[in-house]
Amino acid sequence: MHEQNSHRRMANVSLYVKTGVYGFYKGILPPILAETPKRAVKSVCLCQALSVAGLGSGLTEALVVNPFEVVKVSLQANRDSFKVQPSTFAQARMIINADGFGLRGLNKGLTSTLGRHGVFNMIYFGFYFNVKDAIPASQDPRLEFMRKFAIGLLSGTISSCVNIPFDVAKSRIQGPQPVSGEIKYRSCFQTMALVYREEGYLALYKGLIPKIMRLGPGGAVMLLVYEYVSDWLQRNW
Repeated sequence: MHEQNSHRRMANVSLYVKTGVYGFYKGILPPILAETPKRAVKSVCLCQALSVAGLGSGLTEALVVNPFEVVKVSLQANRDSFKVQPSTFAQARMIINADGFGLRGLNKGLTSTLGRHGVFNMIYFGFYFNVKDAIPASQDPRLEFMRKFAIGLLSGTISSCVNIPFDVAKSRIQGPQPVSGEIKYRSCFQTMALVYREEGYLALYKGLIPKIMRLGPGGAVMLLVYEYVSDWLQRNW
């Protein structure tokens, strides 16, 4: 081993004497040209994979929850007293009997709900896991908790800012129409264009602050609970 180290030192000295310090960097350009795009593509693919997975989960979630959203908005828009208004299942039956299961009935506003959940989850999961991996973890449990909480909070806040126009469109479509018996808000992008034309672009961001106050901390808590419970289960099961 000592002899091998001696030969290595002599070879390094000989290379330095003959070619100078630059001799140690001969052939560096091809690896840089090969590795840089490779690493960049790998990072982009990982980011895209997480975003696509988030998009898929959001779209699936939207398909499941949209009928419940329609019933919820319908009940919340009911001005009758709590004792008089119908139950959840009675309200759902009323919607189905009147308009069926389609885009005028129990799946009203489906496109807006797909956009709301799909865009939110795509940004939320993609941003969180990529930024979390980019920022070094802390050995201090309290600092590590704050690191994850801050990234989760930022993920929920950014996602809320991007997807809120879909949320506004969903509320307009599923909620009571301005003129009884006349459907003004019909589809997602038609509603966005109409709101923008009649009320300005800021109207597409109505309710942003309460949304951030709900989904910013909520997003952080959800991912923290997921990570800590997942780690505990992996260690103990």
